[in-house]
Amino acid sequence: MSARPVDLPTAPPATGLAAEGLVLGYDGRRVIDGLDVAIPPGRITVIVGPNACGKSTLLRGLARLHPLERGRVTLDGADVTRMPRRDVARRIGVLPQSSIAPDGVRVADLVGRGRYPHQGWFGRHSSDDDEVVAEALAATGVADLADRPIEELSGGQRQRVWIAMVLAQKTDIVLLDEPTTFLDVTHQLDLLDLLTSLNRERGTTVVMVLHELNLAARYADHLVVMSAGSIVAEGAPGAVLTSELVHRAFGLSARVIPDPVSGSPMVVPIGRFHSGELG
Repeated sequence: MSARPVDLPTAPPATGLAAEGLVLGYDGRRVIDGLDVAIPPGRITVIVGPNACGKSTLLRGLARLHPLERGRVTLDGADVTRMPRRDVARRIGVLPQSSIAPDGVRVADLVGRGRYPHQGWFGRHSSDDDEVVAEALAATGVADLADRPIEELSGGQRQRVWIAMVLAQKTDIVLLDEPTTFLDVTHQLDLLDLLTSLNRERGTTVVMVLHELNLAARYADHLVVMSAGSIVAEGAPGAVLTSELVHRAFGLSARVIPDPVSGSPMVVPIGRFHSGELG
């Protein structure tokens, strides 16, 4: 008996997100001044850098969550500020650094809000929406919490619920600001593996801000290193992550060696107690 042909999933067409001459700030204080960046479509991009260097501000600018002082953000060449919000929401899913749910909302209802951009004018929930929500809950390990109010959950559980909502949005691009916040190391790896699967199987463009350099180097196809509101290096982690770059961007003395598990660059901080400066 001959084997039946298998229908492989078809990746969505590559979607290009870019910024040109980006100027962003808060209350008259300029954080980013004249930044250009092009996000590689269909890849995983991770933005790293020291605290207050502009990582989250850049992500918020790309997500249209922060008003631009100058410059523009484009999606497939079109200015996103001129696109209807619903159209942008069908293409870009966003997890901000701080997310607040209305009082009393249940987990399943919050995740279901990710389906809003795909619903008609009357916002009717369909069986397809229910299926997508169930898949997102299962993928993030919170299906057993579906009927619980959000305020009863731990920080890590809430974070996974918010990520489920972004997944339920089913966009070509997802932007996540510190998605591993509040998660223990096991759930951090589970989440990053899930995002990698989403990228590899569906071709979803993933952009995230991470603090942990070694996780960033392990999971990124494209690494963007920021310092003082500027991009100081970008490219494949193995090509850009060096001891010199770590010192320049973070002011940290470190050795960069191959990760024994993944082969990606691994940053090993030296510290003053092991550098010969003390003693």
